[in-house]
Amino acid sequence: MTKVELVNKVTRTFHKGMFQLKKHSPEILVIGGVIGTVVAGVMACKATTKVDAILAKAKGDVDKIHRVKDQPELNELYKNEYGEDYTESTMKKDLAVVYTKTGLELAKTYAPSVAVAAVSITAILAGNNILRQRAVAYAAAFTSVDNSFKEYRERVVERFGKDLDKELRYNIRAQEIEETVVNEDGTEEKVTVTKQVMNPSPYDEFTRCFDETCTGWCRNAEINLAYLIGQQSFVNERLQSRGYMSVNDVYEALGFQKTGIGQCIGWVYDEKNPDVANYIDFGIHDLRDPDKRAFVNGYEKSIWLTFNPDGDLRTLIP
Repeated sequence: MTKVELVNKVTRTFHKGMFQLKKHSPEILVIGGVIGTVVAGVMACKATTKVDAILAKAKGDVDKIHRVKDQPELNELYKNEYGEDYTESTMKKDLAVVYTKTGLELAKTYAPSVAVAAVSITAILAGNNILRQRAVAYAAAFTSVDNSFKEYRERVVERFGKDLDKELRYNIRAQEIEETVVNEDGTEEKVTVTKQVMNPSPYDEFTRCFDETCTGWCRNAEINLAYLIGQQSFVNERLQSRGYMSVNDVYEALGFQKTGIGQCIGWVYDEKNPDVANYIDFGIHDLRDPDKRAFVNGYEKSIWLTFNPDGDLRTLIP
């Protein structure tokens, strides 16, 4: 390996390490802050063991000052040494000196633990600030992408019409389906009909599968359907009473794990705003999807739920 290759390798390793450090800086700061807080507590406990000696010395000095003031023989000794009586004013000055020295000793004893605690709290706050800035950036990026997608759909509708936009968005295709029909004479006959069916991707950003991993799911398809309809009514009632609902609020009602973007995206209830749906839809009765038809008809116990969030709550809520 030549010297240039070695330098390049070391440089790449260094920059990759710095990138990883920057990437995980919030976790590092928070963990370091927590550890520092524990260390500060331990240091404070150790410092407390020295407090008794400092306070005992201070108490002894204060007692001596009072004895000099109260006992005539000690006052006389003070007068012989310093040429003046030990007055009330002199006693107050000496007491002030003792209290000041004691305070400085106590501050000096606890200073290391206080400094470590201050640095630890600063690290935790710094980590939280980085996470908050990243969340704002993610939400801004999502808003930009969402607006671009809406503008794209508007151009598609303007040029090709709403029908084509709906076909492209929901992946609607013509599919031949074999059905059994009953003739007028009572005989059954199998015929092939062409229907428009939807084949949505189950991996949409907000799509979730309601299955046995969810708390409200059971082995009875009819009960699952009733449960989802009830939860849909419940979240819509909350939407009307609160004025807004996040995707995470709906996830929580259904037993799904919350997400970072789900805290910012959601629904707004505003009858005067034509750009919002004013209704939370789980996509249960989208009967163009054969899987959802099977769920509604009781043949399937699980279903992919497709939601209709209005957008970023921070821009929708005035």
